[in-house]
Amino acid sequence: MRVVACPDKFRGTASAAQVAAAIEAGIRRHAGSAADVACLPAADGGEGTLEALGGPNRTSLVTGPLRARIEAAWRLERDTAIIEMARASGLLLAGGAEGNDPLAATTAGTGELIAEAVASGARRVIVGVGGSATTDGGLGALDAMAPLARLAGVSVVVACDVRTRFCDAARIFGPQKGASPPQIKLLTRRLERLADLYAERYGVDVSEMARAGAAGGLAGGLAAGMRAELAEGFEVVADEIGLAEAIERADLVITGEGRLDAGSFDGKVVGGVLAMAAEARVPTGVIAGAREPGFELDAATGPGDQGQATGLVVLSERYGPERSMTDTLSAVSDAAAALAADLIGAAGVGG
Repeated sequence: MRVVACPDKFRGTASAAQVAAAIEAGIRRHAGSAADVACLPAADGGEGTLEALGGPNRTSLVTGPLRARIEAAWRLERDTAIIEMARASGLLLAGGAEGNDPLAATTAGTGELIAEAVASGARRVIVGVGGSATTDGGLGALDAMAPLARLAGVSVVVACDVRTRFCDAARIFGPQKGASPPQIKLLTRRLERLADLYAERYGVDVSEMARAGAAGGLAGGLAAGMRAELAEGFEVVADEIGLAEAIERADLVITGEGRLDAGSFDGKVVGGVLAMAAEARVPTGVIAGAREPGFELDAATGPGDQGQATGLVVLSERYGPERSMTDTLSAVSDAAAALAADLIGAAGVGG
């Protein structure tokens, strides 16, 4: 029995790698030595992307979001660098919304990481852009990398977890970064001026570009100044870890995340995995810590249209809220064993 464990993180309780390992333990408890389990923790371009792509193996001292010097972890493997902007310019580094200064927060540290990666030999850079403290349109990063000519020939892929337009970034995400309504108006005007500046300076119009507003416009800044490709974060991660190929060879796929809702099918891991598994007609189980009241998996996936069995275990409903929060990985393991028993039997797959 070949199983692919490809969950997202359970925010606040377990990393994607920890959840994948718990799924593997549950599968082995169900199938024993007959199980061939591939653990492929996934991400959508936001926090957790670096871990999903192998974890950090470098650390650099850079400018934090509020300009204090911080250590930021990143990865260099052969000629590819993996940078998670939250490690250098993230909201948690600024003390959350309460501690952040939305007008002053800068992406300079992310730019410094990109520049150091290139100086260390990277010819391709993947930048995950979720969890930012910033709405500087990426200007801090571009200034930190100046002159940009020294980075010529480097391929940059921005793994985005949203499709927000450049000038909408402050309105949509400003409140969660601590911005007041007057500050949101000011930040929006600043982004509008930056869009004009980028068009004049680089010949790139980011104003209507899908995903350009990710990380407070960092994505748009990199698209303008470095001709970066703005891509769906899940697709970037899935390509890097070979997820589609693994699913095609699998008898069962199990994914999951901390909270299941309609947003789980808007460029996120669970929706992406279910779509891949449906195309390959592989039975798929979903494990969620909790779900939006009234949310049904069948309504989101279109049950039966691809002829593949699906199953759902919501930890808080099956095992209770306390266990789902305090003993999450054990509950995930039990849920994986239950899903394997149900779905392998339903699909008629042997051990």
